[in-house]
Amino acid sequence: MELAQQAVDINPGLAVIGYGLGAIGAGIGVGMIFSSVISGTARQPEAQGKLMGIAFTTFALVEVLALIGFVLFFLAA
Repeated sequence: MELAQQAVDINPGLAVIGYGLGAIGAGIGVGMIFSSVISGTARQPEAQGKLMGIAFTTFALVEVLALIGFVLFFLAA
């Protein structure tokens, strides 16, 4: 029982670093998504509606992953 308790304890400083890295990853992902939409719209303006639908779907997925990291940060701290 004692070994299981030790495995759950995480240094709060490490949790902060982990969440920070996760937030950076989400920011980079969102930037790449919308830069691709801008590039695709510049090449084919008539495809903007379809590209924006895909962009908002992937944006939501990336943000959900960032929110999961935020929740895990509070569980670890």
